Amino acid sequence: MFTLPNAITLARLCAVPAAIWLMLQHRLDIAFWVFVGAGVSDAADGWLARARNARSALGAVLDPMADKALLVSVYVTLAAIGVLPDWLAILVVFRDLLIVGGVLVLAVIGAPPPIRPLLVSKVNTAAQIGLAALALLVGGYALELGGLVAAMVWIVAATTLASGAAYVVSTIRRGEAGSR
Repeated sequence: MFTLPNAITLARLCAVPAAIWLMLQHRLDIAFWVFVGAGVSDAADGWLARARNARSALGAVLDPMADKALLVSVYVTLAAIGVLPDWLAILVVFRDLLIVGGVLVLAVIGAPPPIRPLLVSKVNTAAQIGLAALALLVGGYALELGGLVAAMVWIVAATTLASGAAYVVSTIRRGEAGSR
């Protein structure tokens, strides 16, 4: 259960409060590097788990939890300090709650879904990560890339809506197929 990939994932999870605190202190420059470090650690623990055949049930739960904790925390905090629009943070959090709620409802009714990320969800995650890093970089180093940030806000909004809708449709179809 205690593997190197799991230790790296736990460290990433522990970076979440540090990132939040740095953003609240308006140290977006350092928060940017914490965020980048978390991304590198995510790639590293995944690679190690596959290369060393060190996949575990704990890692399968902890890794996405650490990823979501970091992304959601960054979005909520950046919105709270006025770097990103609050409506976007609400949309990002709502989509995740919708997906988790759907999985829980299906589990309760005895039809636990196989957890497979959809392509639109992968695109959405990449866009969310890109915007979070860009917002931290621009805010932390006072760069003039406002047009790019604004464009990314709308890309993230569109992919978040598309991903949430795709999961709802997928869940409904699974529920209908299971009741036949």
